[in-house]
Amino acid sequence: MTEDNADLLMARVVKVFPDLDGLPHHILGAGFDSVALDVDGRFVFKFPRHQEAEQALLREAALLGAIRGRLTMPLPDLVLVAGSPLFSRHHKIPGAYLLSGDYDRLDGAARARLSYDLALFYAEMHALDREAMQLAGARPVKPWLPKDAIRTGAESLPAALRDWAEEVLAAVAALPPDPHGEVFGMFDTHGWNMAFDHAAGRLNGLYDFADSGFGPLHQDFIYPAWISADLMARIIGAYEARTGRAIDRRRVHFLAAQLRLSEFAEFSAAAPADADTMAEEITRFAALPIPG
Repeated sequence: MTEDNADLLMARVVKVFPDLDGLPHHILGAGFDSVALDVDGRFVFKFPRHQEAEQALLREAALLGAIRGRLTMPLPDLVLVAGSPLFSRHHKIPGAYLLSGDYDRLDGAARARLSYDLALFYAEMHALDREAMQLAGARPVKPWLPKDAIRTGAESLPAALRDWAEEVLAAVAALPPDPHGEVFGMFDTHGWNMAFDHAAGRLNGLYDFADSGFGPLHQDFIYPAWISADLMARIIGAYEARTGRAIDRRRVHFLAAQLRLSEFAEFSAAAPADADTMAEEITRFAALPIPG
């Protein structure tokens, strides 16, 4: 198990990169699968916690190697560091998370620029050759929990939200196959994976491609809704203008709702301290109007 201790992780780094000895360092992020260490504000080292996460890091490195030169959006120059256990290094993309409150403070020009940049990212990702991405190690994205498991998880929500959850599950079950089929996408384009320059109001890059893979095109659009429904709508509009593809906003809305319910069912039991926060997010989303 990887330690959540910056000094111990730095000691592992220095064994391979002795020139970094003595530089400031801190834990940048610690999740279920990996721990990220910031060194001198210039490098990020990623340490997988278990064997499955190590395999995901190997796949992420291969996928980034295949797509970085084909996309306009800056992405991590991730390099694997051999050893036992394996870890990775990349130059840090300057910027910070983009959360709901941050987005609310952006002016119209910054919102338009952000939606344009992300629409371009989506368009370029979705245009990547499927066979080439398969050769790079791409595979289907991780499925969400089945309907019965989501329903069981929703039993701990307030009664009104349980009724809403049933409506969401019924709406998704009634959807026909995605009219645009499957594409290669990031399927994780939320604000915690963004390097946003708040002073300039500009997105400097995206990171964490471990969850990228093949999935239904509409599903790839749901993740910016964690930041704002307005941002999600703006991205879709800019994407339609760029690609000529018509995007069903109602489909995207219900898929985003099901993701929230799936993640609540999956993670609230493992991290009960976060359950109330997750329920509050579901409450906010349930209050949004359903697109026509």
